[in-house]
Amino acid sequence: MHSAVHQTIAAVWRIESARIVAAVARRVRDLGVAEELAQDALVAALEHWPKDGVPHNPGAWLMTTAKNRALDHLRHRQMADARHEDIARDLEALGALTVPDFVDALDAARQDQIGDDLLRLIFTACHPVLSTDARVALTLKLLGGLTTHEISRAFLVPEATIAQRIVRAKRTLADAQVPFEVPRGEQLNERLGSVLEVVYLVFNEGYTATSGGDWMRPELCNEALRLGRMLAELAPEQAEVHGLVALMEIQASRTAARTDAQGNPVLLNQQNRARWDHLLIRRGLAALERAEALGPSAGSYRLQAEIAACHARSPTAEATDWPRIAALYAQLMRVAPSPVIELNRAVAMGMSEGPAVGLTIVETLMQDKALPRYHWLHAVRGDLLEKLGRGEEARAAFRQAAALSENQREKKLLTQRAGGPAA
Repeated sequence: MHSAVHQTIAAVWRIESARIVAAVARRVRDLGVAEELAQDALVAALEHWPKDGVPHNPGAWLMTTAKNRALDHLRHRQMADARHEDIARDLEALGALTVPDFVDALDAARQDQIGDDLLRLIFTACHPVLSTDARVALTLKLLGGLTTHEISRAFLVPEATIAQRIVRAKRTLADAQVPFEVPRGEQLNERLGSVLEVVYLVFNEGYTATSGGDWMRPELCNEALRLGRMLAELAPEQAEVHGLVALMEIQASRTAARTDAQGNPVLLNQQNRARWDHLLIRRGLAALERAEALGPSAGSYRLQAEIAACHARSPTAEATDWPRIAALYAQLMRVAPSPVIELNRAVAMGMSEGPAVGLTIVETLMQDKALPRYHWLHAVRGDLLEKLGRGEEARAAFRQAAALSENQREKKLLTQRAGGPAA
């Protein structure tokens, strides 16, 4: 019985934790304290619900309990600190807590407040003052509701390392006195890029794991999709948010087809497209339409989503509109130039104009100091050389790619293409 209640608590916490932390953080103005108070509410649920039963509105129960903890915290802080400025701020926060809320349902105004709080939380967790690793860990902890153990397992990093990153991130935010607010104007556009970058990093690590024994970690893709959808609801007027959601929805649609029964990678041109999730494709195409409707100029996520849409709309690999994809990559290079995007353009050019054209681009990239240890550069080169009938050079390139890969499934695939043993 207790096990069932504990499972219920875990499920409710995963759904509600971000809203609770966000609501408390707005009042106490300290992300670390807010998380502690929210955790206190979780502990209270673990103590009371097995004895008293799960409440009719468990999310409301947790929210109210956390807010009561915040009220106690502010009272204690007010008593301990006699500075007038702090008292004024605390009294203002206390006033916000005295209004009864969360009974059975929230009215529209309250829902808007929660949306504002969540948006503040996202922008705070992804603040540029933090390192990228810290932003990712803190975002998954606060907004994804993942435990440090789950995050460490997903990224194959020791749990103590993840815990340190989270603690340091909260301390950095406090020391820098980062305000718990949504930036405005130009600052919003600057900070939005940081938020979207973190969400897409989480998705990419799930889509193709950097290292370890699994090629994919679908739970990370799901968390990134959840964060992206949340952002799209909270910032519906931001085209790049919808562009990122479209990109992730369409790419996630291929999940079931991307591995075989043994968990080995199946590359795009070899996938059984009947196994693609067409509901996710429809959702992705709808999000892409929303992004396109918000303005004529395309950002990097929208352009990548348009590329993904080209694949999604093609009934077979042979029917793929490679000239269109090559043109989109050229446009993407103008918007967000990077050697990895140029490598993808090389693939598209190789498919549309012939492998010799693609190889010319790749050979130029071989001189780029940013890419020599990027295993996909050597893998693409090997593929193009193979198509040109230069077998020995192709096998050498695949061996180089396999040596650089840290993912066991990728390493096996690349070793096989080099003509080496499968195991």
